[in-house]
Amino acid sequence: MRIAMLSYHTCPLAILGGKDTGGMNVYVRELTRELGRMGISVDVYTRSQDEHVPHVSHDLGYGNRVVHVPAGPEVPLPKQELAEHIPTFVEHILDFAEKKNFQYDLIHSHYWMSGIAARDLQAAWGVPVVHMFHTLGLMKQRIAQNSLEAEGDYRIEGEQEVLKLADRIVAATIAEKAQLQWLYQADTEKIEVIPPGVDTCHFYPIPSDEAKEYIGISPDDRMLLFVGRIEPLKGIDIIIQAIGLMGRAGTLVDNHLCLSIIGGDPYVSREAMTDEMSRLQALSTENGLNDFVAFLGRRSQETLPYYYSAADVVIMPSHYESFGMVALEAMACGTPVVASQVGGLAFLVQDGETGYHINVGDMDALSERLTTLLEDRDIRERLSKQAAAFAQDYAWENIAARMIDLYDEVLEEKVGSKQ
Repeated sequence: MRIAMLSYHTCPLAILGGKDTGGMNVYVRELTRELGRMGISVDVYTRSQDEHVPHVSHDLGYGNRVVHVPAGPEVPLPKQELAEHIPTFVEHILDFAEKKNFQYDLIHSHYWMSGIAARDLQAAWGVPVVHMFHTLGLMKQRIAQNSLEAEGDYRIEGEQEVLKLADRIVAATIAEKAQLQWLYQADTEKIEVIPPGVDTCHFYPIPSDEAKEYIGISPDDRMLLFVGRIEPLKGIDIIIQAIGLMGRAGTLVDNHLCLSIIGGDPYVSREAMTDEMSRLQALSTENGLNDFVAFLGRRSQETLPYYYSAADVVIMPSHYESFGMVALEAMACGTPVVASQVGGLAFLVQDGETGYHINVGDMDALSERLTTLLEDRDIRERLSKQAAAFAQDYAWENIAARMIDLYDEVLEEKVGSKQ
Protein backbone atom coordinates (compact mmCIF):
# COMPACT_ATOMS: atom_id res chain seq x y z
CA MET A 1 0.00 0.00 0.00
CA ARG A 2 1.27 3.50 -0.89
CA ILE A 3 -0.21 6.56 0.81
CA ALA A 4 -0.02 10.21 -0.26
CA MET A 5 -0.05 12.11 3.05
CA LEU A 6 -0.91 15.81 2.69
CA SER A 7 0.20 18.37 5.29
CA TYR A 8 -0.01 21.52 3.23
CA HIS A 9 0.44 24.36 5.69
CA THR A 10 2.98 22.92 8.12
CA CYS A 11 5.91 20.51 7.86
CA PRO A 12 6.07 17.44 10.11
CA LEU A 13 9.81 18.06 10.57
CA ALA A 14 9.37 21.62 11.93
CA ILE A 15 10.52 22.48 15.47
CA LEU A 16 7.56 22.78 17.82
CA GLY A 17 6.35 25.98 19.43
CA GLY A 18 6.09 28.16 16.33
CA LYS A 19 2.94 29.91 15.20
CA ASP A 20 1.65 27.00 13.12
CA THR A 21 3.55 24.09 14.64
CA GLY A 22 2.15 21.82 17.28
CA GLY A 23 0.24 18.59 17.72
CA MET A 24 -0.53 18.16 14.03
CA ASN A 25 3.16 18.18 13.11
CA VAL A 26 3.83 15.47 15.69
CA TYR A 27 0.82 13.47 14.53
CA VAL A 28 1.81 13.41 10.85
CA ARG A 29 5.45 12.65 11.64
CA GLU A 30 4.81 9.85 14.12
CA LEU A 31 1.96 8.23 12.19
CA THR A 32 4.14 8.20 9.06
CA ARG A 33 7.04 6.62 10.94
CA GLU A 34 4.85 3.93 12.47
CA LEU A 35 3.16 3.15 9.16
CA GLY A 36 6.65 2.76 7.69
CA ARG A 37 7.59 0.32 10.46
CA MET A 38 4.49 -1.67 9.54
CA GLY A 39 5.39 -1.85 5.87
CA ILE A 40 3.22 0.97 4.49
CA SER A 41 4.90 3.34 2.01
CA VAL A 42 4.12 7.00 2.70
CA ASP A 43 5.07 10.21 0.92
CA VAL A 44 4.28 13.33 2.95
CA TYR A 45 3.68 16.42 0.79
CA THR A 46 4.04 19.81 2.47
CA ARG A 47 4.46 23.35 1.13
CA SER A 48 8.08 24.51 1.00
CA GLN A 49 8.70 27.43 3.37
CA ASP A 50 12.48 27.62 3.00
CA GLU A 51 14.32 27.47 -0.32
CA HIS A 52 17.46 26.26 1.50
CA VAL A 53 15.77 23.07 2.76
CA PRO A 54 16.10 20.09 0.37
CA HIS A 55 12.88 19.50 -1.48
CA VAL A 56 13.00 15.76 -0.74
CA SER A 57 13.95 14.47 2.71
CA HIS A 58 14.15 10.92 4.10
CA ASP A 59 14.26 11.98 7.75
CA LEU A 60 11.21 9.88 8.62
CA GLY A 61 12.95 6.63 7.67
CA TYR A 62 11.62 3.35 6.26
CA GLY A 63 11.92 4.69 2.70
CA ASN A 64 9.22 7.29 3.37
CA ARG A 65 9.68 10.81 2.06
CA VAL A 66 8.84 14.34 3.06
CA VAL A 67 8.45 16.31 -0.16
CA HIS A 68 8.67 20.11 0.24
CA VAL A 69 6.60 21.39 -2.65
CA PRO A 70 7.18 24.93 -4.00
CA ALA A 71 3.82 26.71 -3.96
CA GLY A 72 4.07 30.48 -3.82
CA PRO A 73 7.00 32.22 -2.08
CA GLU A 74 9.15 29.76 -0.13
CA VAL A 75 8.59 31.63 3.13
CA PRO A 76 5.98 31.34 5.91
CA LEU A 77 2.71 32.98 4.84
CA PRO A 78 -0.58 33.89 6.58
CA LYS A 79 -3.15 31.11 6.22
CA GLN A 80 -5.49 33.21 4.07
CA GLU A 81 -2.67 33.75 1.57
CA LEU A 82 -1.75 30.08 1.74
CA ALA A 83 -5.15 29.09 0.39
CA GLU A 84 -4.38 30.95 -2.85
CA HIS A 85 -1.44 28.67 -3.63
CA ILE A 86 -3.21 25.31 -3.24
CA PRO A 87 -3.64 24.84 -7.05
CA THR A 88 0.12 25.26 -7.56
CA PHE A 89 0.74 22.79 -4.73
CA VAL A 90 -1.45 20.23 -6.50
CA GLU A 91 0.23 20.80 -9.87
CA HIS A 92 3.68 20.14 -8.42
CA ILE A 93 2.51 16.98 -6.64
CA LEU A 94 1.03 15.61 -9.86
CA ASP A 95 4.25 16.42 -11.70
CA PHE A 96 6.45 14.85 -8.99
CA ALA A 97 4.37 11.65 -8.85
CA GLU A 98 4.39 11.34 -12.64
CA LYS A 99 8.16 11.77 -12.89
CA LYS A 100 8.71 9.20 -10.13
CA ASN A 101 6.05 6.90 -11.60
CA PHE A 102 4.29 6.72 -8.24
CA GLN A 103 0.80 5.28 -8.05
CA TYR A 104 -1.02 5.90 -4.79
CA ASP A 105 -3.74 3.74 -3.31
CA LEU A 106 -5.14 6.40 -0.98
CA ILE A 107 -4.80 10.06 0.08
CA HIS A 108 -4.69 10.96 3.78
CA SER A 109 -5.05 14.73 4.21
CA HIS A 110 -4.65 16.88 7.34
CA TYR A 111 -6.31 20.25 8.06
CA TRP A 112 -8.87 21.71 5.70
CA MET A 113 -6.45 23.19 3.14
CA SER A 114 -4.88 19.78 2.56
CA GLY A 115 -8.41 18.48 2.09
CA ILE A 116 -8.98 20.97 -0.72
CA ALA A 117 -5.75 19.81 -2.35
CA ALA A 118 -6.95 16.22 -1.92
CA ARG A 119 -10.09 17.06 -3.92
CA ASP A 120 -8.09 17.83 -7.06
CA LEU A 121 -5.67 14.94 -6.55
CA GLN A 122 -8.61 12.60 -6.07
CA ALA A 123 -10.00 13.74 -9.43
CA ALA A 124 -6.65 13.08 -11.13
CA TRP A 125 -5.80 9.74 -9.48
CA GLY A 126 -9.24 8.28 -8.79
CA VAL A 127 -8.33 7.15 -5.27
CA PRO A 128 -10.24 7.52 -1.98
CA VAL A 129 -9.57 10.27 0.59
CA VAL A 130 -9.25 9.92 4.36
CA HIS A 131 -9.20 13.29 6.11
CA MET A 132 -8.47 14.63 9.59
CA PHE A 133 -9.25 18.27 10.49
CA HIS A 134 -7.22 18.50 13.75
CA THR A 135 -9.07 21.74 14.61
CA LEU A 136 -12.45 23.03 13.48
CA GLY A 137 -13.07 26.58 12.30
CA LEU A 138 -16.53 26.85 13.81
CA MET A 139 -15.23 25.72 17.20
CA LYS A 140 -12.48 28.33 17.08
CA GLN A 141 -15.05 30.96 16.12
CA ARG A 142 -17.08 30.08 19.20
CA ILE A 143 -14.19 30.80 21.56
CA ALA A 144 -12.59 33.72 19.69
CA GLN A 145 -12.17 36.72 21.99
CA ASN A 146 -11.99 39.27 19.16
CA SER A 147 -12.26 39.61 15.38
CA LEU A 148 -8.54 38.92 14.90
CA GLU A 149 -8.91 35.48 16.45
CA ALA A 150 -12.06 34.59 14.50
CA GLU A 151 -11.79 32.28 11.50
CA GLY A 152 -12.78 33.55 8.07
CA ASP A 153 -15.73 32.27 6.09
CA TYR A 154 -13.30 30.88 3.51
CA ARG A 155 -12.16 28.28 6.05
CA ILE A 156 -15.67 27.25 7.11
CA GLU A 157 -16.70 26.86 3.47
CA GLY A 158 -13.55 24.83 2.80
CA GLU A 159 -14.25 22.52 5.74
CA GLN A 160 -17.80 21.93 4.54
CA GLU A 161 -16.51 21.02 1.08
CA VAL A 162 -13.97 18.59 2.51
CA LEU A 163 -16.68 16.90 4.59
CA LYS A 164 -18.58 16.17 1.37
CA LEU A 165 -15.67 14.88 -0.71
CA ALA A 166 -13.83 12.72 1.85
CA ASP A 167 -14.58 9.00 1.97
CA ARG A 168 -13.79 8.95 5.69
CA ILE A 169 -13.25 11.61 8.35
CA VAL A 170 -11.00 10.71 11.28
CA ALA A 171 -12.07 12.40 14.53
CA ALA A 172 -9.69 12.43 17.49
CA THR A 173 -12.46 11.99 20.09
CA ILE A 174 -16.18 11.37 20.34
CA ALA A 175 -16.44 15.07 21.25
CA GLU A 176 -15.05 16.05 17.85
CA LYS A 177 -17.44 13.64 16.15
CA ALA A 178 -20.32 15.33 17.99
CA GLN A 179 -19.04 18.77 16.99
CA LEU A 180 -18.91 17.72 13.32
CA GLN A 181 -22.48 16.45 13.55
CA TRP A 182 -23.80 19.43 15.53
CA LEU A 183 -22.00 22.34 13.86
CA TYR A 184 -21.54 21.00 10.31
CA GLN A 185 -24.38 18.49 10.00
CA ALA A 186 -21.77 15.94 8.91
CA ASP A 187 -22.72 12.40 7.93
CA THR A 188 -21.67 10.45 11.03
CA GLU A 189 -21.66 7.19 9.06
CA LYS A 190 -18.34 8.16 7.52
CA ILE A 191 -16.72 9.53 10.71
CA GLU A 192 -14.30 7.18 12.47
CA VAL A 193 -12.97 8.00 15.95
CA ILE A 194 -9.25 7.17 16.17
CA PRO A 195 -7.21 9.15 18.71
CA PRO A 196 -3.64 10.29 18.09
CA GLY A 197 -0.87 8.22 19.63
CA VAL A 198 2.32 8.73 21.59
CA ASP A 199 5.80 7.31 21.04
CA THR A 200 6.26 5.40 24.30
CA CYS A 201 9.85 4.56 23.33
CA HIS A 202 10.62 8.29 23.38
CA PHE A 203 8.18 9.59 26.00
CA TYR A 204 8.63 7.62 29.22
CA PRO A 205 9.39 8.52 32.86
CA ILE A 206 12.98 9.72 33.33
CA PRO A 207 14.24 9.94 36.95
CA SER A 208 13.53 13.47 38.11
CA ASP A 209 17.09 14.23 39.22
CA GLU A 210 18.50 13.13 35.87
CA ALA A 211 15.90 15.12 33.92
CA LYS A 212 16.56 18.24 35.99
CA GLU A 213 20.31 17.93 35.51
CA TYR A 214 19.80 17.62 31.75
CA ILE A 215 17.74 20.82 31.49
CA GLY A 216 19.98 22.68 33.93
CA ILE A 217 17.96 23.17 37.10
CA SER A 218 18.71 22.20 40.70
CA PRO A 219 17.38 18.88 42.06
CA ASP A 220 15.57 20.89 44.76
CA ASP A 221 13.77 23.16 42.28
CA ARG A 222 10.09 22.54 41.50
CA MET A 223 8.80 23.21 38.00
CA LEU A 224 5.39 23.80 36.52
CA LEU A 225 5.34 23.45 32.73
CA PHE A 226 3.41 24.72 29.73
CA VAL A 227 4.21 23.48 26.21
CA GLY A 228 2.46 24.82 23.11
CA ARG A 229 1.81 27.71 20.79
CA ILE A 230 1.73 31.17 22.30
CA GLU A 231 -1.79 32.27 21.45
CA PRO A 232 -4.82 33.42 23.46
CA LEU A 233 -6.83 30.21 23.13
CA LYS A 234 -4.13 28.32 25.05
CA GLY A 235 -5.02 30.20 28.26
CA ILE A 236 -1.44 30.88 29.38
CA ASP A 237 -2.61 34.09 31.04
CA ILE A 238 -4.70 31.96 33.42
CA ILE A 239 -1.57 30.08 34.50
CA ILE A 240 0.28 33.32 35.25
CA GLN A 241 -2.65 34.71 37.21
CA ALA A 242 -3.05 31.46 39.16
CA ILE A 243 0.62 31.53 40.09
CA GLY A 244 0.15 35.14 41.12
CA LEU A 245 -2.49 33.91 43.58
CA MET A 246 -0.08 31.25 44.83
CA GLY A 247 2.62 33.88 45.29
CA ARG A 248 0.34 36.02 47.41
CA ALA A 249 -0.48 32.92 49.47
CA GLY A 250 3.23 32.25 50.07
CA THR A 251 3.31 29.00 48.09
CA LEU A 252 6.09 29.90 45.66
CA VAL A 253 9.05 30.60 47.94
CA ASP A 254 8.51 27.54 50.13
CA ASN A 255 8.46 25.25 47.08
CA HIS A 256 11.46 26.72 45.17
CA LEU A 257 9.02 26.99 42.29
CA CYS A 258 9.23 28.21 38.69
CA LEU A 259 6.94 28.15 35.68
CA SER A 260 8.59 27.21 32.38
CA ILE A 261 6.78 28.20 29.18
CA ILE A 262 7.94 26.38 26.05
CA GLY A 263 6.82 27.92 22.77
CA GLY A 264 7.08 31.03 20.65
CA ASP A 265 10.09 33.32 20.39
CA PRO A 266 10.61 35.44 23.53
CA TYR A 267 14.07 36.68 22.56
CA VAL A 268 13.21 38.98 19.65
CA SER A 269 12.85 42.73 19.96
CA ARG A 270 9.61 44.21 21.31
CA GLU A 271 8.76 45.36 17.79
CA ALA A 272 9.14 41.84 16.38
CA MET A 273 7.48 40.06 19.31
CA THR A 274 3.93 38.77 18.91
CA ASP A 275 1.16 40.62 20.72
CA GLU A 276 0.40 37.58 22.89
CA MET A 277 4.02 37.10 23.95
CA SER A 278 4.25 40.79 24.87
CA ARG A 279 0.98 40.58 26.79
CA LEU A 280 2.10 37.53 28.77
CA GLN A 281 5.46 39.00 29.67
CA ALA A 282 3.75 42.19 30.85
CA LEU A 283 1.28 40.11 32.87
CA SER A 284 4.18 38.32 34.57
CA THR A 285 5.64 41.68 35.56
CA GLU A 286 2.27 42.95 36.82
CA ASN A 287 1.96 39.90 39.08
CA GLY A 288 5.51 40.25 40.39
CA LEU A 289 6.56 36.95 38.81
CA ASN A 290 9.63 37.88 36.77
CA ASP A 291 11.74 35.66 39.05
CA PHE A 292 9.31 32.76 38.74
CA VAL A 293 8.29 32.68 35.06
CA ALA A 294 10.79 31.57 32.40
CA PHE A 295 9.89 31.99 28.72
CA LEU A 296 12.09 29.34 27.10
CA GLY A 297 11.08 29.64 23.45
CA ARG A 298 10.97 26.61 21.19
CA ARG A 299 12.39 23.24 22.15
CA SER A 300 12.99 20.17 20.00
CA GLN A 301 10.94 17.02 20.38
CA GLU A 302 14.14 15.25 21.48
CA THR A 303 14.42 17.36 24.65
CA LEU A 304 10.75 17.40 25.65
CA PRO A 305 10.80 14.12 27.66
CA TYR A 306 13.38 15.72 29.98
CA TYR A 307 11.18 18.78 30.55
CA TYR A 308 8.07 16.67 31.12
CA SER A 309 9.91 14.36 33.54
CA ALA A 310 11.48 17.29 35.42
CA ALA A 311 8.08 18.96 35.90
CA ASP A 312 5.80 18.36 38.87
CA VAL A 313 2.77 19.28 36.76
CA VAL A 314 2.00 20.10 33.12
CA ILE A 315 -0.73 22.72 32.72
CA MET A 316 -3.16 23.04 29.77
CA PRO A 317 -5.86 25.64 30.57
CA SER A 318 -6.93 25.85 26.91
CA HIS A 319 -10.18 27.35 25.68
CA TYR A 320 -10.24 24.70 22.92
CA GLU A 321 -8.24 21.56 22.14
CA SER A 322 -9.41 19.03 19.58
CA PHE A 323 -7.23 16.41 21.33
CA GLY A 324 -4.29 17.63 23.45
CA MET A 325 -1.11 15.87 22.31
CA VAL A 326 0.98 17.62 24.98
CA ALA A 327 -1.17 16.10 27.72
CA LEU A 328 -0.64 12.60 26.33
CA GLU A 329 3.13 13.10 26.03
CA ALA A 330 3.32 14.43 29.59
CA MET A 331 1.31 11.53 30.99
CA ALA A 332 3.51 9.04 29.13
CA CYS A 333 6.42 10.61 31.04
CA GLY A 334 4.56 10.09 34.31
CA THR A 335 3.65 13.73 34.85
CA PRO A 336 0.14 14.69 36.07
CA VAL A 337 -1.78 17.18 33.93
CA VAL A 338 -4.13 19.93 35.07
CA ALA A 339 -6.30 20.87 32.09
CA SER A 340 -9.48 22.64 31.09
CA GLN A 341 -12.44 20.33 30.70
CA VAL A 342 -12.79 21.05 26.98
CA GLY A 343 -12.61 19.06 23.74
CA GLY A 344 -10.19 16.16 23.77
CA LEU A 345 -8.78 17.15 27.16
CA ALA A 346 -12.09 16.29 28.80
CA PHE A 347 -11.60 12.66 27.67
CA LEU A 348 -7.83 12.36 27.71
CA VAL A 349 -7.13 13.67 31.23
CA GLN A 350 -8.85 11.46 33.79
CA ASP A 351 -9.95 13.71 36.66
CA GLY A 352 -8.47 12.49 39.93
CA GLU A 353 -6.70 9.62 38.17
CA THR A 354 -4.07 11.09 35.81
CA GLY A 355 -4.53 14.76 36.70
CA TYR A 356 -7.35 17.23 37.28
CA HIS A 357 -9.92 19.15 35.29
CA ILE A 358 -10.76 22.81 35.82
CA ASN A 359 -13.37 25.00 34.18
CA VAL A 360 -12.12 27.31 31.44
CA GLY A 361 -10.65 30.48 32.91
CA ASP A 362 -10.96 29.39 36.55
CA MET A 363 -7.67 30.67 37.98
CA ASP A 364 -8.80 29.98 41.58
CA ALA A 365 -9.41 26.30 40.85
CA LEU A 366 -6.13 26.08 38.96
CA SER A 367 -4.27 27.62 41.89
CA GLU A 368 -5.87 25.15 44.29
CA ARG A 369 -5.09 22.10 42.14
CA LEU A 370 -1.48 23.15 41.62
CA THR A 371 -1.01 23.77 45.32
CA THR A 372 -2.42 20.33 46.15
CA LEU A 373 -0.09 18.58 43.72
CA LEU A 374 2.94 20.51 44.93
CA GLU A 375 2.26 19.95 48.63
CA ASP A 376 0.87 16.38 48.66
CA ARG A 377 3.58 14.02 47.48
CA ASP A 378 1.40 10.91 47.84
CA ILE A 379 -1.27 12.29 45.49
CA ARG A 380 1.35 13.45 43.01
CA GLU A 381 3.07 10.06 42.91
CA ARG A 382 -0.22 8.19 42.58
CA LEU A 383 -1.36 10.33 39.65
CA SER A 384 2.10 10.01 38.10
CA LYS A 385 2.04 6.20 38.06
CA GLN A 386 -1.53 6.10 36.78
CA ALA A 387 -0.77 8.63 34.05
CA ALA A 388 2.16 6.61 32.70
CA ALA A 389 0.08 3.41 32.70
CA PHE A 390 -2.88 5.11 31.02
CA ALA A 391 -0.71 6.45 28.16
CA GLN A 392 0.40 2.95 27.17
CA ASP A 393 -2.95 2.33 25.49
CA TYR A 394 -2.14 5.18 23.09
CA ALA A 395 1.18 3.74 21.86
CA TRP A 396 1.58 4.51 18.17
CA GLU A 397 1.69 0.86 17.15
CA ASN A 398 -1.87 0.48 18.46
CA ILE A 399 -3.12 3.65 16.76
CA ALA A 400 -1.40 2.93 13.42
CA ALA A 401 -2.90 -0.57 13.36
CA ARG A 402 -6.36 0.97 13.69
CA MET A 403 -5.55 3.43 10.91
CA ILE A 404 -4.44 0.62 8.58
CA ASP A 405 -7.70 -1.18 9.28
CA LEU A 406 -9.52 1.99 8.24
CA TYR A 407 -7.45 2.29 5.05
CA ASP A 408 -8.23 -1.34 4.19
CA GLU A 409 -11.94 -0.78 4.78
CA VAL A 410 -12.02 2.30 2.55
CA LEU A 411 -10.10 0.54 -0.22
CA GLU A 412 -12.40 -2.48 -0.06
CA GLU A 413 -15.40 -0.19 -0.43
CA LYS A 414 -13.73 1.43 -3.44
CA VAL A 415 -13.22 -1.92 -5.11
CA GLY A 416 -16.78 -2.95 -4.30
CA SER A 417 -18.21 0.20 -5.84
CA LYS A 418 -16.49 -0.58 -9.16
CA GLN A 419 -18.00 -4.04 -9.43
